Amino acid sequence: MPDAPSVSDLLATAVAALGGQERAGQVEMAEAVTAAMESGEHLLVQAGTGTGKSLAYLVPSLLHDKRVVVATATLALQHQLVERDLPRLVEAVKDSGVDTSYAVLKGRSNYACLHRVREGVPDDQGALVELPEGSLGKKVLELRAWAEGEVEEKGSGERDNAPRHTDKEWRQVSVNHRECLGAAKCPFGQECFAERAKEKAHRSHLVITNHSLLAIDAIEGVPMIPDYDVVVIDEAHELTTRVTQAATDELWAAEVERAARRSQRHVDGPEADNLADASDALRAAISEASPGRFDRIPEELSDALVLVRDAARAVISAYPKGDATDDADAGRAQAKGAVQEVFATADRMAADLESDVLWMSEGTERMPPRLCVAPLQVWGPMRDKLLSDKTVVFTSATLMLGGDFGAVATSVGLKPAERLLGDAGPAGTSGETLPWRGLDVGSPFDYGKQAILYVARHLPPPGRDGLGPAVLDEIAELVDAAEGRTLGLFSSRRAAETAAEAVRERLPHLTTLAQGDAQLPELALQFVSDPHTCLFGTLSLWQGLDVPGDTCQLVIIDRIPFPRPDDPLLSARQKAADRAGGNGFMQVAATHAALLLAQGSGRLIRTHTDRGVVAVLDPRLATARYGTFLKASLPPMWTTTDPAVVRKALARLAAT
Repeated sequence: MPDAPSVSDLLATAVAALGGQERAGQVEMAEAVTAAMESGEHLLVQAGTGTGKSLAYLVPSLLHDKRVVVATATLALQHQLVERDLPRLVEAVKDSGVDTSYAVLKGRSNYACLHRVREGVPDDQGALVELPEGSLGKKVLELRAWAEGEVEEKGSGERDNAPRHTDKEWRQVSVNHRECLGAAKCPFGQECFAERAKEKAHRSHLVITNHSLLAIDAIEGVPMIPDYDVVVIDEAHELTTRVTQAATDELWAAEVERAARRSQRHVDGPEADNLADASDALRAAISEASPGRFDRIPEELSDALVLVRDAARAVISAYPKGDATDDADAGRAQAKGAVQEVFATADRMAADLESDVLWMSEGTERMPPRLCVAPLQVWGPMRDKLLSDKTVVFTSATLMLGGDFGAVATSVGLKPAERLLGDAGPAGTSGETLPWRGLDVGSPFDYGKQAILYVARHLPPPGRDGLGPAVLDEIAELVDAAEGRTLGLFSSRRAAETAAEAVRERLPHLTTLAQGDAQLPELALQFVSDPHTCLFGTLSLWQGLDVPGDTCQLVIIDRIPFPRPDDPLLSARQKAADRAGGNGFMQVAATHAALLLAQGSGRLIRTHTDRGVVAVLDPRLATARYGTFLKASLPPMWTTTDPAVVRKALARLAAT
């Protein structure tokens, strides 16, 4: 058997076959990833837009002698890897003698459930029923037909491939892991899409998954992914948020009541009725509590949580034992799963642990107030349960905040003192020490020539009353100079709508779109198709939009994106950092803002030919002490505070 090619040779083969050009940063990253996989040292590698970082970790992953997991934050990147990058890479290196098998693995609710498709959905009493005709029923029938077609065609049954649908409609054809009967008990276990995906992953060298599933597998200890020793985490700037979301639980009275009703059909004693009574106590306690974080749980709410916990435990114990798989028992298994979920959440909340943050959300017309619990921090579990067992490569275009890897490294469980410089330090882990390296391979773009960072120093600091007249004037003048071509990133939906309304009124010859006018893909398509268009929106545009070319030559950021002071989780983390003797504002609020600023600014330059301006309408970026930290997190753009200079630059770009 011939020797495996070197990483540089295989990368060169892949790049040439794909019609690309060798990039020094890509080669440097691929060699560093290979070294990390061989040594067992963790690696943080910042690779700017245009580096080609996907190939820079996929090629070393194929060459590694054991299974490698690649975890992404967004479905868009997962789709890019599976539908574009990997098939082209596999074709390019098919004669190199490396194992190119790969599989995609998602959470169970991302696959259609054949038992639910064929036997129906449990009603509130736990009976499996068919949906009535109507708009919902019609769509569910369409999804069922699609799922059966996937069986015949040996498709994946993944939600991404399904006909267009809503969350509510998808829930009629899917189950979560608690509702699942399990392959051994389910009459359709041999055909199960989720089980087939797991089997394929077991046969594959490379497994593509997401941050949440990685967290459930490695941190919560629920086996979801086949054995592996190396994981590459792309979009690593999102990791702590996604891990936190995976470890967050919610509870509300209607959910407890529904679980009780479904159990009444299967439990002979009074236990299910007692759980229904406990739901009433929880509803009353929630109605008396105020929204926001609880530093101490109100006594009435604490008592209600204990009542729900104990009642749910009694219901679980009262369920009859048995492994039958007929329809009634399927309903029983899923009803029991609902009670188990209620018990686990109520038990966690009632414990009132210092390691958790508990708060109550504000109710809306569609959603009642609910209790939420999330971990105060996730770096500890990540260090103990992921970093101590696996070799981890973290990569993103934004890992250096304030010009340093320290903030991100700390947030994922690595200590700044453990960083290796040059050839110093041990190879591999030793005792409690987890050695890691940080590498910035730069960007192929010349930000100093391609982009201007404009800080509107002359504007008043942002207040609580939204966008003032001076800010609206500034937005209109900048948009007018750019003749549209503007992506507006705002701190709130209200601010985005206010700005859009002002631009429509003052510049009616331009097309101005606001998030919410249509679905985001439709808005993005309209934005790309006509350069004389503005698109204003909030958080999902800060990170999820890729619009290369002269469609986007101006990115407006209305204010530094600090977290809201009443954000229950981030305010608790900031307070905990202060108590520990640190600077909570810099460690939590400023780091949060730096990350979003870097991501938002990154929407501007996507190719070698892009040119434009990032306009930050918050003077604090130029005047506050923390402004230096924030600016050091951004690409090295040419900077000015002169509005006349910027308007002339935008007008020149628009003219060309």
